[in-house]
Amino acid sequence: MLENHDILYFSNDWRADNKTSGHHIADQLKKNNRLFYIEASGLRAPSASTHDLGRIFSKIAAFLKGPRKVEENVHVFSPLILPFHRFSIVKRINEFLLVHSLRAMCRRFGIHRPILWIVIPHMSVVVGKLDEKLVVYYCVDDFSSLPGVMAGTIRQYDQYLTKRADLVFTPSMPLYDKKIALNKNVHLSPHGVDIAHFEKVLDPDLPTPDDAKNIQRPVIGFFGLIEKWIDLDLIKYIAVKRPDFSILMIGRVVQDISMFADVPNVHFLGARPFGTLPQYARLFDVAIIPYVLNDQVFNANPIKLREYLATGKPVVSVRNPEIEKFADVVRIADGQEAFLANIIAALKEHDPESVQKRRNAVRDSSWDERFKAVSRIVESKLSLISHSEPANGG
Repeated sequence: MLENHDILYFSNDWRADNKTSGHHIADQLKKNNRLFYIEASGLRAPSASTHDLGRIFSKIAAFLKGPRKVEENVHVFSPLILPFHRFSIVKRINEFLLVHSLRAMCRRFGIHRPILWIVIPHMSVVVGKLDEKLVVYYCVDDFSSLPGVMAGTIRQYDQYLTKRADLVFTPSMPLYDKKIALNKNVHLSPHGVDIAHFEKVLDPDLPTPDDAKNIQRPVIGFFGLIEKWIDLDLIKYIAVKRPDFSILMIGRVVQDISMFADVPNVHFLGARPFGTLPQYARLFDVAIIPYVLNDQVFNANPIKLREYLATGKPVVSVRNPEIEKFADVVRIADGQEAFLANIIAALKEHDPESVQKRRNAVRDSSWDERFKAVSRIVESKLSLISHSEPANGG
């Protein structure tokens, strides 16, 4: 198991409203290492929205506090980074600010030869500047395909980091195929799942959230960030065709949802803490993955697929290469009519045998097991690097 290292971990906000694979891996790393969690700026330029402006002010306030201890082995640092990656002068300013503030942090905490564990590609500017002993790129997305980003600029960061990293991990085969062409040290590492957390839906005493107590059954449920990759046209189609269904959407809403003003059976409840998701999932009669089919989704390996399966609930999803690997326990639909037809069929699949089959599909996919595999690869690479370095005085 990877242990006794100083790790500078570059990811999105420590207390983000959507718990990602980056957070789960950080949870594993902090158990036996000193983890310095670096909160990166967003990949896209901020808008004038209340959410974005609030995030800017909170970032500035967090920077002024300096590195702060949040748990026994964890310090969180929010460096001052300007979120306008398209401008070359901003890139140079960001690199200067970031590197110098991190060097100061390393001096303060006695950090020597850290591991750089990078989840966000524009943090690649620190590579080679912090006397690191290893660079890990934990690439979880086709970042240049995300909505609102400068695709060309983010692609440059991503490719540079892929080439410079000592190890690259990807959760999907499409991403693996892209990365292996740039770096031979690429490893497929599918996402894990917090099995014990999501199996709480089986507890008959699990409380029902107050904001969902009066929702009519059957409930077609979703949880996750409601960004542009969520197919709201599909959601509306289902709701209009089946007004007897209640569609429960859990997650921060980024898209315009005004089209649902006259659709009373779709309920957007907003972001909810990760700890409460089993309470909502317990209400689901069918869980859905209603993605828009684009490059980002093609390269994705959605964590929520495994989380849904851990609950034992029937799942209906659109198609992508990683989801197809679960075709024996997930209903995969092509097109709106097929999606609705599969939901109707899935409503009848709550028998104990079907529930257990879905749970068994992710039985060996806990984050603990995933991290053990990643640790073995990292430790092996560290050993090779150690043996290749000259001895003191050599």
